[in-house]
Amino acid sequence: MAISGRVERFHASAEQGEQIVRFLSYALILGAVTMSCAASVQADLSASPFGVVETSADDATRLEMPKLEFAETPEDAKNYDKYYFFRRDETDFATAYADISECDGYARGLVSSYQYQDPPYPYAGTLAGAAGGMIANAMMAAIFVPGEKRRMRRVNMRQCMGFKGYERLGLSKDLWEAFNFEEGTGVEEEESRTRALKLQALVASTAPATEKVLPR
Repeated sequence: MAISGRVERFHASAEQGEQIVRFLSYALILGAVTMSCAASVQADLSASPFGVVETSADDATRLEMPKLEFAETPEDAKNYDKYYFFRRDETDFATAYADISECDGYARGLVSSYQYQDPPYPYAGTLAGAAGGMIANAMMAAIFVPGEKRRMRRVNMRQCMGFKGYERLGLSKDLWEAFNFEEGTGVEEEESRTRALKLQALVASTAPATEKVLPR
């Protein structure tokens, strides 16, 4: 009877051990699945909402590096909030192009917050007031809206590229215009836009480091 009891206890302990091992196996599998799902979600969140940009290994070799060297003047330094380029260490052309294209997606097709302004009293509700208001609003829209759209694009690009870890360095206006564009009165044509973005990516991935880094 004693031997039989020991055998039964041995079998019971073995069964409990198997259950523990089975439980730990399930826990490990569940943990691996959870980590895999979390990594997949994180990858989806970090992916560009504008899709994957297409580029080839030959794209960079077909581009001519824009000129970046210039003799700085006080006027240049005063306009570095408008004219600049981005760069980042240990970044290849394809990565820089993907980053710049994504940030361009956030900065294109912006709408100004300017709204129609009603004519003041005592001209409100009169024919003269309506005609004058239309002319004044058209003039104000032509003057202020393009500048506001250009400013909004600059802000979006700086915030986006800064978030990605790129440095911002000042450039003279004439050198900046060689591989950049502004959108104030319309949208940049797609072919010239793509070329400009690829040149910006070439600069961002190959421009040497300097101490004259501007605030993001």
